[in-house]
Amino acid sequence: MQIRSVGIDLGKTTFHLVALGDNGKVLLKKKFSQKQLITFTANLQTSLIGMEACSGAHFLARALRAQGHDVKLIPAQFVKPFVKSNKNDFLDAEAIAEAVDRHNMRFVPIKTDDQLDLQALHRVRDRLMIRRTSLINQIRAFLLERGMVFAKSPIRLREAIPEVLENANENLTPRMRNLVAILWNEWKGLELQIVEMNDEVERIASSDAACISGCARSRGSDRWSQQRSSLRSATEQPSRRDESLQPGSDWYRSNILPAARRSCMGSASAATAICARSWCTGPGQWCCDRNETASRWAHG
Repeated sequence: MQIRSVGIDLGKTTFHLVALGDNGKVLLKKKFSQKQLITFTANLQTSLIGMEACSGAHFLARALRAQGHDVKLIPAQFVKPFVKSNKNDFLDAEAIAEAVDRHNMRFVPIKTDDQLDLQALHRVRDRLMIRRTSLINQIRAFLLERGMVFAKSPIRLREAIPEVLENANENLTPRMRNLVAILWNEWKGLELQIVEMNDEVERIASSDAACISGCARSRGSDRWSQQRSSLRSATEQPSRRDESLQPGSDWYRSNILPAARRSCMGSASAATAICARSWCTGPGQWCCDRNETASRWAHG
């Protein structure tokens, strides 16, 4: 068989493969488990293989590339126009095989393990910040029902909670006082986790040569923003990250805590720059000390 391109429709446990010939005719249709697929492709002639850029695609792409295949990942929205008739797994795989052979098609860089780790770190951090904002709003709502109103800034609420919990004259029932105390401890725990993640990503940014050189060239720019801007092409540079990292906000001295503005599943084109040093006013200039912040939260 003279295979022109191969499309693989990815699933959690099953994978559908369709191979197309030079004239676009379907030469092969098969359904595999993951292990069966890797075994089959190892014995397949070196081919152009396309997959949708989704969960599990990067692992399989690296495995197939190690076998000598030319593997490309396609954003799902670019495959949709090639799907014929009623949608099913084999038709999806056939559409991928057609799309991957287009010369003007756009592809997603295959991420390394380090890039996936860093992407996961950003997404966990975003989720913690969203959870923190939700927690603050819930505390405000509970206290508002008891006639206690605080300024919009979270730092005002943070400063007032210890007094609210200790003041027996406040209009709080014992049950509500206990609930607020539980939420207050959860808030402090979230802050410590976010500070730890900030430190870890800061260490990664400090060891990224592209990020450091970018900061040196651009006055007033932070390392994370420079690192993100220098990672536009991650395909041939394993130490770099892709553009799917999502925006968030960090722990400020003023403790203003806006939620992450977009879901971590947003598209790369819609994402904005992430700044690990959101408290940083410029290279070498710090508005607060992270160790002091962590210590303050650890001691309530």
